[in-house]
Amino acid sequence: MALELMAPAGSFESVVAAVRAGADAIYFGAGDFNARRGAKNLSADELPEALRYCRLRDVKTYVTVNTLLTDRELPGAAELIRTLNAAGASAVIVQDLGVLRLVKALAPDLPVHASTQMTVHNLAGALACKRLGFSRVVLSRELPLDQIRFITQRCGVETEVFCHGALCMCYSGQCYLSAVIGGRSGNRGLCAQPCRLAYGFDGGKPQEYLSLKDLSLATHLQELEEAGVACVKIEGRMKRPEYTALVTSIYKKAIQTGAAPSPEELQQLQQVFSRSGFTDGYFTGRTGPQMFGTRSEADARAARPLYAQARKIYEGDREAPCIPVDLSFTALRGQPMTLAARDKDGFSYETEAPAAEEARTRATTQAEVAQNLSKTGGTVFFARRVDVALDEGLRIPAASVNAMRRQCLDGITSQRRLAPKRREGEWQPGPRRLEPTAPPGRIYQVQRVEQLSAALLVTRPEYIYLPLDQCAAHLDRCAALEQAGIRVGAVLPRILFDSQWPEALEQLEACKKAGITAAVCTNLGQAHLLEQVGMELRGDFGLNVMNSQCLKELKALGLQSATASFEMTFPQIRDLSKALELEAIVYGRLPLMIFENCAIRRGAGHCACRQGPHFLSDKTGRQFPLMAEPHCRNTLYNSEPLSLSDKGKDYAHIGLRWARLLFTIEDAEECAAVARRYDQGTALPGKITRGLYYRGVQ
Repeated sequence: MALELMAPAGSFESVVAAVRAGADAIYFGAGDFNARRGAKNLSADELPEALRYCRLRDVKTYVTVNTLLTDRELPGAAELIRTLNAAGASAVIVQDLGVLRLVKALAPDLPVHASTQMTVHNLAGALACKRLGFSRVVLSRELPLDQIRFITQRCGVETEVFCHGALCMCYSGQCYLSAVIGGRSGNRGLCAQPCRLAYGFDGGKPQEYLSLKDLSLATHLQELEEAGVACVKIEGRMKRPEYTALVTSIYKKAIQTGAAPSPEELQQLQQVFSRSGFTDGYFTGRTGPQMFGTRSEADARAARPLYAQARKIYEGDREAPCIPVDLSFTALRGQPMTLAARDKDGFSYETEAPAAEEARTRATTQAEVAQNLSKTGGTVFFARRVDVALDEGLRIPAASVNAMRRQCLDGITSQRRLAPKRREGEWQPGPRRLEPTAPPGRIYQVQRVEQLSAALLVTRPEYIYLPLDQCAAHLDRCAALEQAGIRVGAVLPRILFDSQWPEALEQLEACKKAGITAAVCTNLGQAHLLEQVGMELRGDFGLNVMNSQCLKELKALGLQSATASFEMTFPQIRDLSKALELEAIVYGRLPLMIFENCAIRRGAGHCACRQGPHFLSDKTGRQFPLMAEPHCRNTLYNSEPLSLSDKGKDYAHIGLRWARLLFTIEDAEECAAVARRYDQGTALPGKITRGLYYRGVQ
């Protein structure tokens, strides 16, 4: 099966541009529940027309409903889903498990695709999506070919891969930089792209340490097809229709011919939009400084001469015939003439006209009738097969044949534009669950065992969260904590490729034998694997819990607890019906980004992960800690710690079961001092932030 080519559309003009350029599928947003809220998107009137336009031309339509939603936003999302189901969208693209729950209830026949915002990067994640009812998974953009192939050939659902367009430094769905420092959430469709700014590394000269070049896999399409990938996707809903038309046409030609684009076409791809060229570093496994770049004025100038050329691809009244149709004409003496038409999808139409007259001079031939029937110009159809049966000696006016052809094609057109009949369901949020009334218990999360001093433990937390590798390296210490009545939760690395899972599973088994029975997971793949290991599943912030329906889905997956997104306000957390015990982070430098491409190596010029922590500084002088993660990944943390030590009354009665203190770069003495402040209910000295719990995000 040939690769499906999906093109972006930020407007109705872009829809037309993509279709005429040869896209097999289009994705676009509607309303406010999509990850490109800044795009023009389609209006309420344009949406059904766009769906009909594409359905006629056999182009699939995937609508993005891929942002995180609060409980109070779910009714609006429910109405949008009802609309999309009735209007005949081919599928919806979803990030939020609560939205998935809405779709399954309201539109059980509407396919659902797992957005790249769900951070699916291993086989377990894809299998978890299959279990939840997704029919396609959009894989993380950071995956190399061997990982894509491994997942695709074993997961049992379709996979989709981004092949062209902008790359984020952070794994999609795990970036909170824009939200925390600017109040504009990438998870809610309003990313301000602070990663494109310059930062200094460890006090050095500001550079674009977080700005990657755009992705281009134009020369790797055959490899993706051979790997079994169902669809390749062009990024760019914020870009012009000319961009969509040109990029789509080049990729379509490459897929059809099986040959890589020509040097001229590759140059056009770069000219129409790039950031000092392209990268395929993640796909090929060649990460490093060559992957970084910015959009220059020279890049912008190079694009302008191409716009007029690109507009020729889609402007005007020209229709590209794309739907084959079989025509069968019959003209027998004394009987009405008939024409039957049937397209490739089984849509059919028949019409008839008065009987043909006897020819007075020259009789009409079969070839002449067939020729007139084949004149489908100006429509989306082309005559694949034409059968003509007629008696000799008859005169058949060309105008009659043309009129019958038009009637048949108009009839099929009307049928193709109709939305498919689908079931409609009901959704109710369900009864509100009783919430804890007592103040939340305490959880301490540390990065290193050395932070666990006696002075810290005397404050009696209920849980200690510790990285999995630290747990495995200090089993006796963890066992002693368990025996002292303090539960230990082994925190899995946020990103684990399939080749990295065996080591993690070995460490988990060792932890389990030592008496550690809880594990903290941050994505669906980990939840799927941990369920099989037989440990208590506790959900971390990376699961992006923002509504009650998401909690219900996580409970069905076997989780015992979950963490509220730190993009929520306290009233929004209070609104949650707690299907699971809930925790919230109330202290710590919030994790803003996680990198596959090592920013420490880029900044230092060599591997310096063990020499940290390192810092990135912005133009205001704020210092963002950059800490090493397993397998040469990095996490970027906020410059100021979140602290609610003097705000306990504000979160004591909003239904939280636990309040988590997240310790990162603090030493043992500092950790203990912070814990004492929380015991006393007094403010921390120094510069702090209240996070988003009071001000919220857009």
